Amino acid sequence: MSKALYRKYRSKSLDEVIGQKHITDILSRAIAEGHISHAYLLSGPRGVGKTSVARILAHEINNLKYDEEVTNLDIIEIDAASNNGVEDVRDLREKVQIAPFSADKKIYIIDEVHMLSKAAFNALLKTLEEPPEHVIFILATTNVEKLPPTIISRVQRFSFRPIRVEDAVKHLSFIAKKEGIKISDDALKLIAIRSDGSFRDSISLLDQMSSLVDSKSNTISVQLIEDMLGLAPTETINQILVAIDTHDLEKLVTLLNRTFDEGVESTVIVNQLTNNISENIYDKPQLIPLLDSLIDVAKSPQPQLKLLSVLGMATTAKNTPKSAALLASTHEFSASIKELEKKATEDKPSEATESETTRKPRVTVGGVAPDSSDNKTVRESGADRPAGPAKNKLLDWSKLLDYARKNHIALYCVLSNCGHKIDDNELTIYANNKFYKKKLDDTKYSVLLSKCIQEIGVFGLDIHTIPTPLPPQDSQAAAVAVIMGGGEEVSIESI
Repeated sequence: MSKALYRKYRSKSLDEVIGQKHITDILSRAIAEGHISHAYLLSGPRGVGKTSVARILAHEINNLKYDEEVTNLDIIEIDAASNNGVEDVRDLREKVQIAPFSADKKIYIIDEVHMLSKAAFNALLKTLEEPPEHVIFILATTNVEKLPPTIISRVQRFSFRPIRVEDAVKHLSFIAKKEGIKISDDALKLIAIRSDGSFRDSISLLDQMSSLVDSKSNTISVQLIEDMLGLAPTETINQILVAIDTHDLEKLVTLLNRTFDEGVESTVIVNQLTNNISENIYDKPQLIPLLDSLIDVAKSPQPQLKLLSVLGMATTAKNTPKSAALLASTHEFSASIKELEKKATEDKPSEATESETTRKPRVTVGGVAPDSSDNKTVRESGADRPAGPAKNKLLDWSKLLDYARKNHIALYCVLSNCGHKIDDNELTIYANNKFYKKKLDDTKYSVLLSKCIQEIGVFGLDIHTIPTPLPPQDSQAAAVAVIMGGGEEVSIESI
């Protein structure tokens, strides 16, 4: 059976360790000068060399040649994930009293040490602080934040860094040549990027791909890796960014739908987009706001819809100078509001039309009146109402939704799920739940909503947001809703 590449090309000395020179230089100097600590803590992300360095360090302290095929009785590795109880630590405390079999030091490597129970940590404290003269502990963990401060204060700590893409590509290229694996430079870079700083993951992926070659080029290509990992084609990611840059919403939606239909997860697309934007951030600083928004996609309960919303807003946003890119949102809102406030002081033609909902009296739903200060937020769409006795133009809700859909897709997604009621110069939005109310009350959304209302010609409108459904319009149904503690009106058509 062939050996996995990550094991075959594992570092055998501190000089061979890739990407952790800030650690290996200190350890090499300490060993050369005989400054050996009684306990070390190696922390950092997975696959960056913590276990390899622990083994190398154990062998070099004992002046032994490192060969992972040879077992040394004085170098003991313990998996804390499966030996995490207080009894295991008590057994360890007894064994450390036994002198080394043949080496100068008896070295215990405890991997994933954060998996020890609280009682086990307490039992280990005294031994870790004052071990026998012949004992050295080397602890390794991917979650240093889970270790008690009392443990961290008793060790020399070394923090490992994620492997840089350039370092990973260089070493992967070396392995590929040694193994006779034909792979393009772009494919090597994609493997390094997708491994997210883990050296072991990148070598394992190269090992996995080594049995697959493109039938045309007889090499491992970028397209082959994209298909294997379920990624969107690089060309598609580039086209999405072009669509955003050219404000081509139709092209953007087409690209996203096609990518979703091909089974690519929205979180994967986000990862590819963020990597692309990060690499080109100096050339396209105007994409910084988009980069910030993409971070929230993975947190959304509906990431696919959230991604469409984020990219849609970026696509329909107005052009802004690169020098103002970082403050694009704030500047755009401020400029729009100032201009609209100026327009709001001008006389507007009155219209005699009146919505049926303005004649309906307000009702109390679920025992909470719409005017309750605990559940209502009030603001005004415009700094000043139009001057003169002329009646203000009534708000057309359908027109507002259509405008929001074309210009601010994220706001539209919220408003389309809300009910509303209009009484003269007052708009009450029934958000259905606290989540949508919080969205609408957020400065970003409230400014956008006021802007949209004024853009369709309505000024001086008081806006209320309530976290409940739209009350039933029928008086009898409203009374029932009060008795039942809440509810909304539903139309039932006969079959």
